Amino acid sequence: MYDQATRLRELAAAYRNQALGRAPRRFEVIAVTSGKGGVGKSNIAVNVAQVLVQAGREVLLMDVDLGLANADILLGTVPPYHLGHFLRGEVDLPQVIHRTSTGMKLIAGGSGLVELGNLSAAQLRPILRSLERLEDEAEYLVLDTGAGVGDAVVEFALAADQVLVVTTPEPTAMADAYTMIKALVARSPGVKIRLAVNQAERQEDADRVAERIVTTARNFLGAEVRHVGSIPRDPHVWQAVRQKVPYVLGYPGAPASRAVRAMVDRLVGGEAVRPPAPRGSFFSRLAGIFSRSSSL
Repeated sequence: MYDQATRLRELAAAYRNQALGRAPRRFEVIAVTSGKGGVGKSNIAVNVAQVLVQAGREVLLMDVDLGLANADILLGTVPPYHLGHFLRGEVDLPQVIHRTSTGMKLIAGGSGLVELGNLSAAQLRPILRSLERLEDEAEYLVLDTGAGVGDAVVEFALAADQVLVVTTPEPTAMADAYTMIKALVARSPGVKIRLAVNQAERQEDADRVAERIVTTARNFLGAEVRHVGSIPRDPHVWQAVRQKVPYVLGYPGAPASRAVRAMVDRLVGGEAVRPPAPRGSFFSRLAGIFSRSSSL
């Protein structure tokens, strides 16, 4: 919720920036989601975050796939604390933020904590308000959401500045990606939806999948979905997973790595040096969405 306190904080920050002669700090939130599991969503989230780190940005990757979190595994790191410890009140938020060897900050989700994925809106609201402090931690927050169209997944995605929906050329993945897009648009018609086609054997296959989803969303939902990139099926991806390293680091010249870098450029390239328009605190927006949805 964009309240008076949020506005006062923004004015105070703007005054400090003006007095110090520096530009306002940007904070961009990218939610990476999918209609179904198994499409490579988490791996894309990790590598998108890593590309931003390589570009010299301060990046926080937050694994909010509360039931099947694995970003820490893909990064080959073992944080001392994860989101589950914070949600249970065992540690304070700064203790959960872990600086990885690859240069990004990580809030791990805690794999297997299925009960955390079933938190109600009432339980999540105070937690989300406390997470506002994360806006001082990074320029980019990349959210690795859960798969599917559950309330928590959709609400996390809707509070982001843009939502990257990941699919593969498989018919079931395409159908589920469209279902996710439909759920997002139904809740917020103006949501910025981006589409990535992963594990494509050929570029023409990926283009055909993207065109079908984009056209269907436009014709039946009145939504403009932007195709920002396709990532080819690449054996280097699986090698990097086994080595527990982002493939953009382990195999920077691989086709998948080149494709992710191009995709990130389309996501943020033209806007990377400009601060986004004020929208209020990300987590305040998210808590407000939960508050509105719970009153329906």
